[in-house]
Amino acid sequence: MSKLKLVLGVVAIAFVTLTVVSCKDAKTESSTNSETSTEEDHSKMNHDNSDGHHDSEKKEMAMNGDGNAQAVLNDYFSLKDALVGDDNDKAKEMGGTLVKSLKSFDASKYSESEKSELNDIIEDATEHAEHISESDIKHQREHFKVLSKDVTDMVAITGTGMKLYEQFCPMYDNNKGGAWLSMNEEIRNPYFGDKMLKCGKVQREIN
Repeated sequence: MSKLKLVLGVVAIAFVTLTVVSCKDAKTESSTNSETSTEEDHSKMNHDNSDGHHDSEKKEMAMNGDGNAQAVLNDYFSLKDALVGDDNDKAKEMGGTLVKSLKSFDASKYSESEKSELNDIIEDATEHAEHISESDIKHQREHFKVLSKDVTDMVAITGTGMKLYEQFCPMYDNNKGGAWLSMNEEIRNPYFGDKMLKCGKVQREIN
């Protein structure tokens, strides 16, 4: 009986010891898994909560599938806004910026006929943007009129996923009129600025 109790006691101690060790191992494993999971979640969180800068760029490029055309449009709109604000220096700066985006335009993915037409458009637009980068505001607006036609012709080939408004002022250039592109339906006249800010109308929508 005494031996039996001794054996039972040893077995009981062994069982308790194994149970304690197993719990510690399980706790350690759980802690490791938890840390791994936390690291994975943290990694995902950092990825999902980026500053959105690259996503924004991708969305811009995805608008029409052509980042080159979108870059030209962005700089064109900045130039237009400078003329709306009667800001000669800013228009010069944006004219220079537009020259760079025009020269970076890659027409290689288009058909031969489209490529030829785009190259002609880009060449002409670049010349007018260069003049704008070094002219007084009166001459800037004269070149902007032709530049706007070039950019409109470019969009006719490259397309655009965002809605654009082709707007027209009948009084510019001795009543010959002048057109321009805008992202907003509201008229903001780049040919007269503050003198006749709202002179013009929407001719058509492009999308």
